[in-house]
Amino acid sequence: MARSRQAEHVITASDVRAAAVRIAGRVRTTPLIVADREPGTPDAEVWFKLEHLQRTGSFKVRGAFNRVLAAAETGGLSAKGLVTASGGNAGLAAAHVAAHQAVPARVYVPATAPAMKVAKLRALGAEVVGVGTKYADAYQAAVRDVADSGALFCHAYDQPEVCAGQGTLGHELLAQARGRFDTILLAVGGGGLMAGVAAAVEGKARVVGVEPAAIPTLHAALAAGGPVDVEVAGVAADALGASRLGSIAYAVATRTGVESVLVGEADIVAARRQLWEQYRLVVEHGAAVPFAALLSGAYQPREGERVAVVLCGANTDPTDLAH
Repeated sequence: MARSRQAEHVITASDVRAAAVRIAGRVRTTPLIVADREPGTPDAEVWFKLEHLQRTGSFKVRGAFNRVLAAAETGGLSAKGLVTASGGNAGLAAAHVAAHQAVPARVYVPATAPAMKVAKLRALGAEVVGVGTKYADAYQAAVRDVADSGALFCHAYDQPEVCAGQGTLGHELLAQARGRFDTILLAVGGGGLMAGVAAAVEGKARVVGVEPAAIPTLHAALAAGGPVDVEVAGVAADALGASRLGSIAYAVATRTGVESVLVGEADIVAARRQLWEQYRLVVEHGAAVPFAALLSGAYQPREGERVAVVLCGANTDPTDLAH
């Protein structure tokens, strides 16, 4: 997959702090709660960062706002609007930001994009274009569109402003927890969230990227010495469906020592259901991935370790959670 011209820029905590100032008042400060120990849950000190309560139902709006507002500051935003490629959540974020900036948004989606997310995109006023069967197909179509139209391209995960915007979640978490945690578990697809959060907490906490074994973008990149293509499959493909880790994500992961943990399909489904049954938290499968690492034992906290689990998205059909 082609990468953006800016993809070599490696973000730092200062980029994240600048993003936090830029998007202040435009995104929600999402709650951080203690995960009460229930039967069958890990015997560890765990918090949930409830980012699934964010505007548009995922963390993606943080990066989209930072990307668009930064472009507006330099004259890069015009009446031609925004173009993005997305399995759903990044598109929802771009459409929301475009509406707030009174410019059009065009979102390229693969066939794997859930009908619920596509309907939300249209409700937000975005033009939705279906292309191919996977995110990479939609991405290539979006790149061609930008070359022809001159619209602003909002990458789903591999632009400096996008990654820095996602990192404001980590900046916010540090302030909320007042340094009372050791490790952040979060889901990895293309790696924008991981890159931003790892940059934000560098030197203050460790980050563990949890991935479906069916889409191991970070795991494969670390093993290969750089981003490589992987197959895309499984229950979390609509949210974590990038076929390749972003260049920025790889650079930040190797600089900060991000680890990769893999979880299976059954563990993801079980974690999502347990979040509902024991905590009454409704999230999409991709958001349940880091909790699956704790429940399954794929990640085992050290004695006394304090763990923050990011629940990053709620754009899901909850009917399959009912008894």
